[in-house]
Amino acid sequence: MRQYEAVIQILEKLGGQATLAELYREVMKIKECNWETKTPFASIRRIVQTRPEIFKVRPGLWALRSYKTKLSLTEYIDDKPLSLEAVEQNHSYYQGLLVIIGNLRGFATFTPNQDKNKLFVNRPLKELRSLQDIPSFSYGNTIKRSSTIDVIWFNTRQMPNSLFEVEHSTDIHTSLLKFYDLQDFYTQMVIVADENRLGDFEQKIQYSAFEEIKNRVKFLGYNTLVKQYEYEILKSTQKFAI
Repeated sequence: MRQYEAVIQILEKLGGQATLAELYREVMKIKECNWETKTPFASIRRIVQTRPEIFKVRPGLWALRSYKTKLSLTEYIDDKPLSLEAVEQNHSYYQGLLVIIGNLRGFATFTPNQDKNKLFVNRPLKELRSLQDIPSFSYGNTIKRSSTIDVIWFNTRQMPNSLFEVEHSTDIHTSLLKFYDLQDFYTQMVIVADENRLGDFEQKIQYSAFEEIKNRVKFLGYNTLVKQYEYEILKSTQKFAI
């Protein structure tokens, strides 16, 4: 079996689309394909980037063209305006990455119930998150406010360890207000967005209203998030070591 055929076979097996990290992990299991290279992951990256049967959906996610219509996928092009459906797919995709990373790092994970049926690749978020209800870690109003955060990682005492807000096209100011309301908890606060929104974040975090949290809120770009996800997936496999 040729190398590109192995990649296509795995994409088919995974429902027509897959993250690059999933391809790294699954393609190596095909015994009929001999890579004969010290850098098989680089070969897989080259294949998804150059084969006409495959296209980029978003950073770290690739799909077969034959599934494009069936899965209602949009080809990723830098700076191209996205449809409302594509924006929603983007949002749940990055939520899913954060949930999986949290799970692999040993945290309990939660996403808002209004998002539970949204898809990460081919799976609803409710199948990825480890908590179906948000823990009662504080008073009612605080729990209600926290339940709208895009992704929360909880520690073993069911206290929030990290709060993540994914901002693709909405106003970062709204997420900062949520973080401000939850500042009494000793937790990491992260805005997740496209790298080109860093300037917007840096401007708004300097507003006097956010003086008390400006040194606590961090910015995480999409591409950096994807790399962290790939690292965690590979680290979780038995044969991967650094």
